[in-house]
Amino acid sequence: MRRIPSLLVIVLMLMLVACAPNDPANLSVLPTLAASATAPIDIEAGQRTAVLFLDAWQRQDFDGMYRLISFDTQEAISLDAFKQVYNDAQNEMTMAALSAKILTLGRQGDRVLQMVYDVTFQTNLLGDFTDSNRTLNLILDGHANAWRVAWSVGDVFPEMGNGAALKFESGEPLRANIYDRNGIPLADQNGIWVRVNIIKDKIPTDLATCITTTVSATGRPIEVIQAILNQAGNNCVTDVGSIDTVTYDRRHADLERDCAATFAQRPVRRYIAGFGSLMPQILGTVGYPEKDQIDALEKAGFNQETIVGKSGIEQSWDETLRGKPGGRLMLVAPDGQRIRVLAERSSQIPESLWLTIDSKLQEYVLRSIGEAYVGASASWAQTSKGASAIVMNIKTGEILAMVSYPTYNGNAYTPFPMLEPSVARATQEDIAKDTRLPLLNRPVQALYPSGSTMKVIDATAVIDSGVMTREEKYVCTGIWQYQDDTRYDWLAGGHGTVTVETALMQSCNPFFYTTGFKLNARDPNLLPSYARRMGLGVYTGLTDIPEAKGTIGDPAWMLTNYGLPWSYSDAISMAIGQGPLEVTPLQMARVYAGIANDGTQMRPRLVREKGILDQRTFLAAPEVNNTFGVKPEALQYVRNGLCMVTTDRRGTAEYVFRKSPLLDIGVCGKTGTAQDGPSGNGRMSHAWFIGFAPKDDPEIVVLVMVENSGEGSAVAAPLVRRIMEYYFFGPF
Repeated sequence: MRRIPSLLVIVLMLMLVACAPNDPANLSVLPTLAASATAPIDIEAGQRTAVLFLDAWQRQDFDGMYRLISFDTQEAISLDAFKQVYNDAQNEMTMAALSAKILTLGRQGDRVLQMVYDVTFQTNLLGDFTDSNRTLNLILDGHANAWRVAWSVGDVFPEMGNGAALKFESGEPLRANIYDRNGIPLADQNGIWVRVNIIKDKIPTDLATCITTTVSATGRPIEVIQAILNQAGNNCVTDVGSIDTVTYDRRHADLERDCAATFAQRPVRRYIAGFGSLMPQILGTVGYPEKDQIDALEKAGFNQETIVGKSGIEQSWDETLRGKPGGRLMLVAPDGQRIRVLAERSSQIPESLWLTIDSKLQEYVLRSIGEAYVGASASWAQTSKGASAIVMNIKTGEILAMVSYPTYNGNAYTPFPMLEPSVARATQEDIAKDTRLPLLNRPVQALYPSGSTMKVIDATAVIDSGVMTREEKYVCTGIWQYQDDTRYDWLAGGHGTVTVETALMQSCNPFFYTTGFKLNARDPNLLPSYARRMGLGVYTGLTDIPEAKGTIGDPAWMLTNYGLPWSYSDAISMAIGQGPLEVTPLQMARVYAGIANDGTQMRPRLVREKGILDQRTFLAAPEVNNTFGVKPEALQYVRNGLCMVTTDRRGTAEYVFRKSPLLDIGVCGKTGTAQDGPSGNGRMSHAWFIGFAPKDDPEIVVLVMVENSGEGSAVAAPLVRRIMEYYFFGPF
């Protein structure tokens, strides 16, 4: 071997700088020549052609590469087909860039040169890998009277010249599981569908017949199948879709006949607990990415066929649950045998989630509400569209149960449902037509008037602000009047003489009209500001699923939204949970948790842990995210009134909790009956009850809200009692 003169090396390096301005160091030239006894030939021109060809490849200038291949090769392959070969290969390996390094240049007679070089490929999925000691053949082309590349498909990868195909075997990890707090699986990846794989060059019939059969079997639109196959390399194994096991049994022979299809199992998402209906509004569902997500996913090594979280926990914790992909890039022989592994990267294992939800408690709460709807005495079931229930740990913020009724089968909404596809479609159609809106996550997204459950805020505000004192007496006659405005209590004749505590116990409307009036007279913003301080009209801090903010009106809000001045009437309506306010059930549960917890509210949590097997990270550490900032005695007076609701003969829910074992530990709470819209609209009121227990060291708050069902004491309170008894004493 003899070296090219040093002057030639300098010339070639200068040429390279001109051809690759972005990074002239990408293509280093370290050439040597094989010794030969034949006469000297124009080595410099040959090397220049090779350098230009590799540089064009680096810059993805396929037109420039094509101009440098021999005339005979151009006769054999069109420019479009030439580009397709490279695009197919680069797409298959998820290539982002490449760099080449020339090693030696050898002479093979007077008309042939051989260049040995390395190529390093930079890929999205597999990182960088180098294909070493590749050979590029150059010939003196008589048509061009110049050196040209004697190109073949083997110049992409040598084995492809003998019919091998480039195949990327995805190492995209299985989506991780979701468990309840006790390790009971709620969602896993153990459902099975079947992938349909096709290699275009092996289709035994015409392409149109294969496409028709594939469309019929997979149910995918013809334009989707055409696009997949148009973009696929001729020798690449292409996933054209997936079919359920029933369809596989029925159609696999057709696909084999018309497409030479092969098949592989595809694990798919499955919602287990309650056959997918235990908590679909919390878990959410998965599906294909939106268009604006695809670019970021591809940069992370995924693709547009990747299944991602679409709603609920599946969406908010999507990156944790799906991990990061790896895979193996191989060259395979025409018979499918592996020839060589080019690159390989392990997947980053996704992490499972353990929720704060106790699925047994969730199941019991859901069943209790369902039984209330079908009960013989539930005439309201014909008018009520739905209900909410929440059980939350007061000290930690962990949500132990959150039920939105009616529910639905979340398995109907996955791309590969664990239902017959026809059943899944029918289920989706039924849900879309259901006026009860099962997809709505009522506890956190539905907005309602709070009714008398709001009165705890009035009571706190008047005592803390000094507008009233604990001992101040009020005579409740059943009527409240101001000028021409006359309003009535729910109890004809009223409740007699009351204080803040006994007014809460008996839910005396005229007393709370008076508190609203007095607070408004002191400052029209006073009652709204206490409502916000105690957690209404603001987000609760729950980050695991979307929530509504709600509304607390005030003078500025009224002027902005309605162009009207704020009046005492707005204030006294708000004081009994009507008028310019909208709240979510979770907000109200959190208000009562704060009252029970001396004015401290914890951030609500739905996710307790994440991790792999026993290597878990605890995520639900208690976090204070709001304090009322009110006098302790004000909250104590409110708690006294709430505890008398269930124990004093005059309490609005005493008859509900009478003889309950809960009285042994102490249970406190408040009824609420909220008018739904303008008076006289014919709709029944919303029924609320919110309670906490034990009395002396509150552990949980339980809320039940049943839409358009009547009085809180008659409908919601019995359900709260039932749930609390199960929680503290187990099933009877």
